[in-house]
Amino acid sequence: MTDDSTPTLGIGMVGYAFMGIAHSHASRNAASFFDLPAVPRLAVVAGRNADAARDTAEKFGWHDVETDWRALVERDDVDLVDVCTPGDTHAEIATAALRAGKHVLCEKPLANSVPEAEAMAQAAEAARARGARSMVGFTYRRVPAIALARTMVADGRIGEIRHVRAQYLQDWLVDPAAPMSWRLERDRAGSGALGDIGAHIIDLTQFITGESIVGVSAMTETFIDRRPIADAGGASKLGGHASGDDLPTGEVSVDDAALFLSRFSGGALAIFEATRYATGRKNAIRIEINGSAGALAFDFEEMNTLHFYDGTGAAAMEGFRRILVTEPDHPYLAAWWPPGHLLGYEHGFTHQAVDLIKAIAGGDDPEPSFVDGLRVQRVLAAVEQSAAKDSAWTTVGN
Repeated sequence: MTDDSTPTLGIGMVGYAFMGIAHSHASRNAASFFDLPAVPRLAVVAGRNADAARDTAEKFGWHDVETDWRALVERDDVDLVDVCTPGDTHAEIATAALRAGKHVLCEKPLANSVPEAEAMAQAAEAARARGARSMVGFTYRRVPAIALARTMVADGRIGEIRHVRAQYLQDWLVDPAAPMSWRLERDRAGSGALGDIGAHIIDLTQFITGESIVGVSAMTETFIDRRPIADAGGASKLGGHASGDDLPTGEVSVDDAALFLSRFSGGALAIFEATRYATGRKNAIRIEINGSAGALAFDFEEMNTLHFYDGTGAAAMEGFRRILVTEPDHPYLAAWWPPGHLLGYEHGFTHQAVDLIKAIAGGDDPEPSFVDGLRVQRVLAAVEQSAAKDSAWTTVGN
């Protein structure tokens, strides 16, 4: 949907696994459906495993491969550095890229700690003055039904917000035999279900309501504290401690589940649940916002639908209305299929790429910003602090 005269935006992506694949798909396809002021060019993908990085490059059309992210940042054909690595590397890579004058897209959560996130936000502000833009990958903001919910709240359709309920439920750790991964190591992931998936619903509720979480009372739990270690082929590695089956194991140093009560800046009460132990739930995100004049409800397992309750009508006609968010005047939908033809998980990443490219080309500040990422990081820190103090009420820093 662009022509040969449209300028290009060279992308260098660091990381090639799950998020790298999702971002590759988005960057490759964005210009095919949306009219963009710049065409994304998949310049180079970087990863320590050259063969794995090369495999991703071949599948998605990346032009080159690097095994050192520093070399990627230094390349003249890279305008945007896309950080799709574990959390312990976000600060170093993103900050170096910003200092080199590159635009940055960094996966969530922004960092592994508040001090890291603060430093990244400062680096982003300094780079902004030199024309470099930055954004955090809270991709669920780009689900059309979520974007519609934000607009409806901003337009006052549900009135004053009073209650917020949010869940992110997965079950991939229910089996005690599920192996160790970097997501279960505090040094690499920062936290467990809290930061990995809880960060999403923290950001989503703050985005939809337009308000900030100001305090929390929390509990966290690690149900299984050791897990088997396996190499890429599934065979156990040496080291660790023997389990009952005499397999080497590693220590799980993060939470498996996090629950917390909170209050929003406008006074609304809220409850959050993030867990990897919700047996039978694969990737369930549920959000409900109750206001003085109505309510909104969203379930990612029906991601093309938004439920709206209008409390201003006649009592005899009240009830939740199912809105199928596939009309051309719904957010992002004009670029896709006829009404009723549904979108999927991958489309949010395409919308993210589109919004970022448009912001960069227009010299605008993309959202969510690194400051938005820092806001989420402060909530994560407050949750952990509260849980460590027997659920004591803990104010979110600012």
